[in-house]
Amino acid sequence: MKKILLLLTLLLSLQFSTVSAQAQLEVNGVTVPRKIDFQSKTLQLNGAGGRSKMWLEVYVQALYLSQLSQDPKFIIDSDTEMAIRIEITSSMVSSNKLTKAMNAGFEKSAGSNLEELRPRIEDFKKLLSDAITEKDVFVLAYNPLDQNLYVFKNETLKGKIPGFDFKQALFGIWLSDKPVDDTLKKNLLGM
Repeated sequence: MKKILLLLTLLLSLQFSTVSAQAQLEVNGVTVPRKIDFQSKTLQLNGAGGRSKMWLEVYVQALYLSQLSQDPKFIIDSDTEMAIRIEITSSMVSSNKLTKAMNAGFEKSAGSNLEELRPRIEDFKKLLSDAITEKDVFVLAYNPLDQNLYVFKNETLKGKIPGFDFKQALFGIWLSDKPVDDTLKKNLLGM
């Protein structure tokens, strides 16, 4: 009887640890949720990875989609709910450095649309201008119903930027043919 109870206890504890392990993923010491909710939709983790600059981990990023995909062009061109989650992992990251990096990413990603997007890029950078500290979490979530990109910092809505074309350029920073980091792109695509 004791052996049966011990076996049942062991099986139940394994079951609960499996459920807990499936709810999140650890990347470079950062706990990344496997699902996030946005606009009454549940988005699933497509992939996650760390971004390094000069041998220093600066953030962990995750891509969430309503339909999982390993096709970067499909994701960029998809007019569906999706989100990028960025958790800052270094005290060396400042709002100035983050907006500079975003600006460089937009220049690569936007191509001939850069000048048309420039006013919205500037508005976006203003939403990231508050002081940034280690463990800050940004969620950049796109809603196809109003075609706005919602910017959250630590679960607080900072604002939104209009336009499907803006969403394409933003996600293109990490997923285009000229991404800011090839390894991170592969990780976001779950490869």
